[in-house]
Amino acid sequence: MRNLKTVLLMAALILTIPATLLAADYNIDSSHSEVTFKIRHMGIGKVSGRFDQFEGTFSYDPENPAKSLAHATIQLASVDTDNEDRDAHLKNPDFFDVENYPEMSFHGHKVTDADEVGFKLHGELSLHGETRPVVLDVELNGLVTDPWGNGRAGFTATTKIDRKDFGLTWTKNLGTGELMVGDMVAITLEIEGIAIK
Repeated sequence: MRNLKTVLLMAALILTIPATLLAADYNIDSSHSEVTFKIRHMGIGKVSGRFDQFEGTFSYDPENPAKSLAHATIQLASVDTDNEDRDAHLKNPDFFDVENYPEMSFHGHKVTDADEVGFKLHGELSLHGETRPVVLDVELNGLVTDPWGNGRAGFTATTKIDRKDFGLTWTKNLGTGELMVGDMVAITLEIEGIAIK
């Protein structure tokens, strides 16, 4: 009898926990998410851009963030730097070569340095026919239940990659020791996910 009461009490407690606090799988809500990048230009400035078409899923357990996983795919033809000529150049064989390499993907499978505010997500980034290890610094922005009863989770993730590691080597030497296009690319992901029911 005591065991039955204990089980019923635990069940009642679990039912009172908001759905967003339980482990869940999420679909990325692309309408409330952003994938942006920034790169040096001529050594004196930085150019920003974004990708408008992407999708993915992730798993997150606030009680055990070390089990977090993520998968995302980005359509490279959706690149947008607010300059049509530059966007066309980025899509051609000098850079992304979208005809032969239409997608960039990330598979995150290992977590380190996890605490209540974030973690490092280790994975592989595939781009332009190359796959390289990448580590995302992930910050938890929050867990909520929206007005329609959907569990939502929000994260900000950042990393830097050397574009040459992925065969993206085009640039011009300006004759001043500076290059037209820098090598290091800063990437920021503002991700909001909807729990899969």
